[in-house]
Amino acid sequence: MTTPAPRTNPAEPEHIAISKSRGIKIDWADGHHSDYSLALLRDKCPCATCTGAHGTTPEPSNYQAGGKEPFPMFKPALRMTQVEEMGRYAIRIVWSDGHSTGIYSYDHLLAICPCEACRAKAKDAAAG
Repeated sequence: MTTPAPRTNPAEPEHIAISKSRGIKIDWADGHHSDYSLALLRDKCPCATCTGAHGTTPEPSNYQAGGKEPFPMFKPALRMTQVEEMGRYAIRIVWSDGHSTGIYSYDHLLAICPCEACRAKAKDAAAG
């Protein structure tokens, strides 16, 4: 009798490509591919401050397209200054705006995948 091979965790990255000025691309173990812009990653920061988990209302982010900046020509470009692996389950991003408390689990990154298939799946689930 043979033992079946362990199932691959879909939230397990096989390859992560990091561009501190453009974003992160992940090839997942199940064959899925995700391409995260800097704005998306910063807007979807899972830390307690950004999500309001401390009982505070998070300030709306202006990084996503359509955000209004009073003087956009004076806003420095958003960049990741550092990306660290956190065990085998997450990455932590340090941002050029000083923010550094977001730990992006691979489950979270898969959940916020911006590809068309994932957006359609999320929309269908919300319509329920």
